[in-house]
Amino acid sequence: MIAIRTAAPQDVALILDLIRELALYEREPDAVVATEAMLHDALFGRRVAESLIAELDGRPVGFALFFHNFSTWTGKPGIYLEDLYVTPDARGSGAGKALLRHLAGIALDRDCGRFEWAVLDWNTPAIDFYRAMGAQAMDEWTVQRVSGDALVALAGRD
Repeated sequence: MIAIRTAAPQDVALILDLIRELALYEREPDAVVATEAMLHDALFGRRVAESLIAELDGRPVGFALFFHNFSTWTGKPGIYLEDLYVTPDARGSGAGKALLRHLAGIALDRDCGRFEWAVLDWNTPAIDFYRAMGAQAMDEWTVQRVSGDALVALAGRD
């Protein structure tokens, strides 16, 4: 049986392990620089993000990490799903679907106008899964990112 629960401080190490597994799956194994202390602060200190844990028969098999954004067009907050990951052995168990449904419920409960996320264009299994859940591609939009040295330079602090 799949159960979804809100992450607790004692889940931080688990969440970081799952983030590392996700990075490996997404072909970026060395990209994770987050630490347990950083995640603990973000989730339970400053509370800039939230996380859910998916359990299959009491065993953690996945997570979702999300935060609120805001749409000026709808005048409402939204939920942005930063990461969703289910361990390979639990794929097909319904854990991913349960996480998405739980998040959709949170979005409704919090009067959010949107629930959105990004997916790598090569990740066909995830794209197919999201389409089956009713997600629509926003193909006319492209993600823009400034980070690292470019962020420092943009801020005029180089």
